[in-house]
Amino acid sequence: MKRSTLVISILLGIVFLSMVVMILVIALRPAGRTSTIGHGNVISFVPLSGSIAEGSAGSLLSGGGASINPTFVRHRIEDAEDDPNVKAIIFKVDSPGGVVGASQEMAYLVRDSKKPVIIFAGDMVASGAYYMASQADKIVAKPGSLVGSIGVISMVPDLSGLYNKLGIKMQTIKSGKNKDMFERTLSPEERQKFQTMSDELYRQFIDDVATGRNLDRKKVANLATGEIFAGTKAKKLGLIDEVGGYQTAIDVAAKVAHIEDPVVDEYQPPTIFESLFGSQSESASIFNLVRMQIMGRDLVLLDYVRNMLGVPQYRYYGG
Repeated sequence: MKRSTLVISILLGIVFLSMVVMILVIALRPAGRTSTIGHGNVISFVPLSGSIAEGSAGSLLSGGGASINPTFVRHRIEDAEDDPNVKAIIFKVDSPGGVVGASQEMAYLVRDSKKPVIIFAGDMVASGAYYMASQADKIVAKPGSLVGSIGVISMVPDLSGLYNKLGIKMQTIKSGKNKDMFERTLSPEERQKFQTMSDELYRQFIDDVATGRNLDRKKVANLATGEIFAGTKAKKLGLIDEVGGYQTAIDVAAKVAHIEDPVVDEYQPPTIFESLFGSQSESASIFNLVRMQIMGRDLVLLDYVRNMLGVPQYRYYGG
């Protein structure tokens, strides 16, 4: 058996075993849990870290890291709403943002929560992550947390050079004159259409931040340059409510929820089975490794670029 075939077989076996274990873990895990501590003064503390995406799996080509997704956020809010002991939720967010739809969905989940939601900023709460934060009851950030980046970005690839390298010649049959606009250099008309769409998403961002933060829309529009601000500056601009650390976030949540002597219930990390056999993001990374072995790195990269770039995002791309 060739070495490459053996490697692929082993990787496929690992992926299959991981999937079986994950299915069993999910099936056996209770749908929710009720706090037995606190007697009505519990604050649920949930960390959120990574880029914002619809799915829960990270990509090997995008760093293989975790992502923040609406399903996870919705489940945490529902758990808190179903638990009479939980009086408030703190999401500790560390994220550069991500795709538009998921960012908006999480923002509206936070806005419509039946229990108070406080956002506690990690190193960065930018773009789509700030969109979500803007709908919370309160935002707490550390002095050096990076906050803001209100704006929209799209990176449209010109794939002609990569196609030439791979020896690929595209023969396009289309219905709709702009259907292949992301497979080649954009025409002036197509650039204008895409700019119009970007401007509409930008307007939605500004409107929701102004409403969520109770700020004058013109003020938000003046701040919506895509830049980020340190927590201290963000406080002066009205983008956050308090500057402080972990205890400040707890104190703010307790005040909003009208409770004394709060008990913090931190979201539990993945189970031992998930740690041993891999989370969904790790399974995605393994799957991409298999794809690279079979298809070659260039073809996998091409697939990633075609599917991810060109999509408008509420995302900060700074260093």
